[in-house]
Amino acid sequence: MIAFALTILIVLSPWPAQAAPALDGASMGFSWALPFAGILLSIATGPLLFPKIWHHYYGKIAAGWAALTLIPIAWSSGAQVMLAAFVHAMLAEYLSFIVLLFTLYTVAGGILVTGSIRGTPLVNTAILAFGTGMASLVGTTGAAMILIRPLIRANKARPHNAHVFVFFIILVANVGGALSPLGDPPLFVGFLRGVDFFWTAQHLWMQTTIVAVLLLALFLLLDLWFARRDTPAADDAAGEPIRVHGLVNLLLIALIIASILSSAAWQPGIEFDIYGTKVALQNLVRDAALVLIALLSLWLTPDEHREANGFTWEPIREVAKLFAGIFTAIIPVLAMLDAGKNGAFAWLLAAVTARDGLPHEVAYFWLTGLLSALLDNAPTYLVFFELAGGDARELMGPLAGTLAAISMGAVYMGALTYVGNAPNFMVYAIATERGIRMPSFFGYMLWASIVLMPLFVLLTLLPISPILKSH
Repeated sequence: MIAFALTILIVLSPWPAQAAPALDGASMGFSWALPFAGILLSIATGPLLFPKIWHHYYGKIAAGWAALTLIPIAWSSGAQVMLAAFVHAMLAEYLSFIVLLFTLYTVAGGILVTGSIRGTPLVNTAILAFGTGMASLVGTTGAAMILIRPLIRANKARPHNAHVFVFFIILVANVGGALSPLGDPPLFVGFLRGVDFFWTAQHLWMQTTIVAVLLLALFLLLDLWFARRDTPAADDAAGEPIRVHGLVNLLLIALIIASILSSAAWQPGIEFDIYGTKVALQNLVRDAALVLIALLSLWLTPDEHREANGFTWEPIREVAKLFAGIFTAIIPVLAMLDAGKNGAFAWLLAAVTARDGLPHEVAYFWLTGLLSALLDNAPTYLVFFELAGGDARELMGPLAGTLAAISMGAVYMGALTYVGNAPNFMVYAIATERGIRMPSFFGYMLWASIVLMPLFVLLTLLPISPILKSH
């Protein structure tokens, strides 16, 4: 909310209409990246090391890191440069990103699944498979929030059930979102940068299918093994049939997809220049339509459905505040990346560049992925997208292998830790609250690494993998 208020004040302030000079990334040293590193480390460690302080003051902490970014820019380059950079970050990067997350979160929160489900290995596998397929349509956050509570009810009587939710995080909250910009935040960041809506589905469907099928098969075998060790729970005498409530929200999800596709197809050529940031009319119309869809969901869905889902605004409020800080703190990092060989990140550019001068896809895959796991996959995707040149047309064309490597690394490896992707920690918190004995931060990381690392090595070596095809 602070970000939006500041943006409005900036737009209405009596500064000159012409664009201010851009930040000179070549003149910036590593110290300019400290606020970005600081906010990401705060997000990674705050909920785990000092949860009470974090949950009370996370907005102020994010605002503090943003101020530590903007004030030095204003001091060294002038207030107009700082304001222009901030307006660009908020209007060109943040606004559409958070509007989509808000809408998906709101609409998914109106879908309620009720009924008696027994958490047998086959049923659990079917739920995970369904959630994995659904994630690219309603987002990893939406799919996770729709299915986590029915899955908890189905498995609560089983003595050994933590593995079910580890695989749920891996598949539903991460891997399943790899096929559309709706699926996972980093892919929507790519869409906002010009990547076609269907590009990831066309180029990553085979890799995602292979990873998902292998994970589901491994889960089924593991769940069968645990089920044999569990003492059978007493069956309910009268099981309730499975019902899905709030079906109007499925229509609203279709309207979300239509709105995004329409904004990509409709190009009226009308733009508004706000402090040097070009804001296209179709993007404004799309964002307004998404907000309207969210409001329709609130109006058309009975309140008791959201109450039964345990729906609150706090998760999306936290995401909105934290990502406003992230997109502000990343401003100097992107400027340094734009400087290329003349910037402070020349060493990172060298690490992902092969001897022939072309991008090294394997390096992009692993570096994007590992940093996504330790930090957060949306800003990490943006950093490596810019490092690869930031030109969507070139990345979808001759450098398609590079874009595929960045996309797979950000989405798949976001599953390696609780902080790799926004819904990971949400699932952990809900499961723990409902009595599931979830692994600790490092326990989960060990679980996920044992499960996923062999698959990532296989993905790197597969002949069909795009990260080995471009050379």
